[in-house]
Amino acid sequence: MKYILPLFLCLALAACRREEPLKEVPQWTTLEILLTAEKSYPNPYTDVSVWAVFKNDADSLVRPAFWDGANRWKVRFAPLDSGSTWTWKSYASVADNGLANKTGALKSVSYSGSNTLLKHGFLKMSPGKRNAVHADGTPFFVVGDTPWGIPFRATAEQVKVYSADRQKKGFNAALLMSVQPDRYAEGPARRDTVTGFARGFDDLPEGHINKLKPEYFQHLDNLMDVLVDHGIVPVYQPVFHGFGWKGKTVLGTTADPTEYARYCQYLVARYGSMPAFWLVSADGTGLDPGVKPGGEMVEMWDAYKQPTGIHYNPADNYLAPWAQGDSTKCFHHNRSHQAEPWLDFQWAQSGHEGKHVTYKVSEMYATQPTKANLNGEPTYEGMGGGKLGLGWWQGEEAWSNLMEGGTMGVVYGAAGLWQWKITPDEPGWGAWTDQPVSWREAIDLEGSRYVGYVAKAFAGFDFADMEKRWELTEGNKPLLAKAGKFYVAYLPAGGELKVKDVPVNMPYYWFNPKTGEEQGGGKSEASITYRAPDAGPWVLLIGERSN
Repeated sequence: MKYILPLFLCLALAACRREEPLKEVPQWTTLEILLTAEKSYPNPYTDVSVWAVFKNDADSLVRPAFWDGANRWKVRFAPLDSGSTWTWKSYASVADNGLANKTGALKSVSYSGSNTLLKHGFLKMSPGKRNAVHADGTPFFVVGDTPWGIPFRATAEQVKVYSADRQKKGFNAALLMSVQPDRYAEGPARRDTVTGFARGFDDLPEGHINKLKPEYFQHLDNLMDVLVDHGIVPVYQPVFHGFGWKGKTVLGTTADPTEYARYCQYLVARYGSMPAFWLVSADGTGLDPGVKPGGEMVEMWDAYKQPTGIHYNPADNYLAPWAQGDSTKCFHHNRSHQAEPWLDFQWAQSGHEGKHVTYKVSEMYATQPTKANLNGEPTYEGMGGGKLGLGWWQGEEAWSNLMEGGTMGVVYGAAGLWQWKITPDEPGWGAWTDQPVSWREAIDLEGSRYVGYVAKAFAGFDFADMEKRWELTEGNKPLLAKAGKFYVAYLPAGGELKVKDVPVNMPYYWFNPKTGEEQGGGKSEASITYRAPDAGPWVLLIGERSN
């Protein structure tokens, strides 16, 4: 009998004790789970794989974990819904009770913030494969910039300055070398230092990426948070394949395929719970040994299926002098792996000679099966010692490539910015790819305004899966259309345009691509000639615009 009362009291207390509420995680935001290994491993990055399975009543998502130093692994997860309970369980390739068989639960709730990327959800491809769209179907027109050197050169305060400028101008994507890729680049192991750069792998100069430095990526986390907070989607390139940072033998072309694919998985694990594009090859042919394994690895581990693609060198159909007679470095025609299920987009490069080159996107548009495309590297502003691609040239280049079929969006670049130069006179680059400005001065160059204005032109329109429909115009003039819903034409010298089969009473607008302002407009009629306000460059926009 002496045990009855204490037992009764224990049961009563247990009944009264409130069940601890589940942690609430807003839709499309990141929950980070820490797993602590009980054992030690010679190289945790290469020796151990950890992942977690997240389930609710309708979905099951697998998220890889990443090693974050010492005995720490982390899993990052973003719920793709609101109002449901998610449970999770961890697994590991080794018998370690600190990593495997851990469990938990969370409750997804609605996102109440103002970040456009999170309000509409992560990115995916449109039904017709021509554009990126958010999870809720909102179109996403890429307006990209190329601050390639941010990850290994910039500080968080610098990226805040950069991001605020780019957000204000309309940019929404940033192409990034996730690590400094040149094997033989030299300089202090410091950011914001002339000739200096942080190292992501200790063994990259030796031709490998096995000795990962967690502290490098912990800093990179902060930089990526800043970009996303400003509505800018990071475009993650694992290890460059072309010129690289200083042209000192990039590792990407010879990287061991297993090592390259493992690093692609690591990037997905670390950054895949935020908005992202995956650029598995850059400035190459798309056929280097690690590209396909890397693409397949992204496809396998990215539970959110964000867009994956390739960026090419300019030698699509000719033998470039820098290839030194090696045709395998050229003649890729911007269509490597075109039929692969992991490939979503192809980005051309027109080169840095200050010439408007539009045939590439036109050919890519016609290539089957359909993949989204754009010109991912026009002549950067100020190349050639500050002489090429200046000012309005950038706006004309953007609109011309768009009208020729680069429907996924537009990309801008500037000498001084792409390298993330610390001072105007920082040494290390030839005149062909440089000008005497720092990154801070480069963000103020005139041409960036005109490329940013393209975002303003498309804002609010239902343009996803717009197509080249020049045949709808009298005289077969450049026109993109989503028939019955949206039409856009670029008139470089004003003039007039007749467009067939436009619904009556559909609104139209004249957009000035040099000022970012609208002037005039009206309602479409059964038979109408659209006349530009003057003889300058104008963009005709036809369609219903949402708020």
